[in-house]
Amino acid sequence: MTRRLIPLAFLGLLGACAGGTEGPVNSACLAAGRSSASTQRCGCAQRAANQSLGFLDQRRAAGFFAEPDRAERVRMSDSAGDKAFWTRYEGFIERAKASCPG
Repeated sequence: MTRRLIPLAFLGLLGACAGGTEGPVNSACLAAGRSSASTQRCGCAQRAANQSLGFLDQRRAAGFFAEPDRAERVRMSDSAGDKAFWTRYEGFIERAKASCPG
């Protein structure tokens, strides 16, 4: 089992060195077709997502690019799970604002 973990850790390190710009947030950002979207800006948002959100949260947040009303429904939800997600999502947004070119 330990032998399997070492290659996985190494691959994770390589991904971090490469900038970590591949992922659901980056893909959704680029696909949204907004004039302000660029590989640099969307990649930066993905790096912020990598630091703030797990993969499932990233996929959920990526859905907001295609359907912004979904974000409002989650924000207004009384569900404990939605509230917990929204707190993590706000952390991602703050990190992205602080580190990505505006």
